[in-house]
Amino acid sequence: MTASASLNEVRRSRPYHALVAVGLASYGVIHLLVAWIALQLVFGKRAEASPEGALSELGKQPLGSVLLWIMALGLFTLTLWQALEAVIGREEPDRDGRLRRRLMSAGRAIVYLVLGVLAVGIATRAASGSGQGEETISAKLMSVPFGQILVAVVGAAVLGVGIAQIVKGVKQKFTEDLDRGAPSGVRRLGTVGYCVKGFAFCIIGGLFIWAAISYDPKKAGGMDDALSTVRDQPFGAVLLTIMAVGIACFGVYCFFWARIARY
Repeated sequence: MTASASLNEVRRSRPYHALVAVGLASYGVIHLLVAWIALQLVFGKRAEASPEGALSELGKQPLGSVLLWIMALGLFTLTLWQALEAVIGREEPDRDGRLRRRLMSAGRAIVYLVLGVLAVGIATRAASGSGQGEETISAKLMSVPFGQILVAVVGAAVLGVGIAQIVKGVKQKFTEDLDRGAPSGVRRLGTVGYCVKGFAFCIIGGLFIWAAISYDPKKAGGMDDALSTVRDQPFGAVLLTIMAVGIACFGVYCFFWARIARY
């Protein structure tokens, strides 16, 4: 049996599907927690509205450490899932489509791996949730040669991801990840969720670009800063509430995705 055939055999196994479902459900829980923390920001409560902050919040709950280990296992399975997608790929009608899918899968694998490592770190108390991680990164980039340009490039990349997420939501390209036709309600959840996530990423990218222009790494920030920026605008509380609902929509969508994921 060839390596490719063996990998395909793993991808078709029931235990593997079950672990992927756990991972996608965990991904959904993270977004629901971020949405809840965003609502707390609306009411003036300071919290880390980021995946790190969400995982830290979960760790404080009864049996939180156990849940974090389960989530970490699921997230590492998602990493393996997307790594396999990047290596083996799917049957696409054209070569460009196959390349696009593989690049997207590679990017997802990195995201899931980072979240899994964070979950393990928080579960073992070896790491504390940090809402300032992006600021630290920007400060380090600023300190190296051409650091200002690097921060601008990071900002442009994040901005590009945000735009891609919005396009994916509007055109409902996320249905490519589903094994069969999704009900209209699930498609609406995905559309709202991806568009709101994309909007948040666009704000984060804009913060990085503005930090590069002003040469001030403190102006760069992550999800917490993006949501706080929205809150501080006219009608910010209303806008932030809408964003929290949108992020929650994506979280709920992940539970449906777990049931009908395309392998």
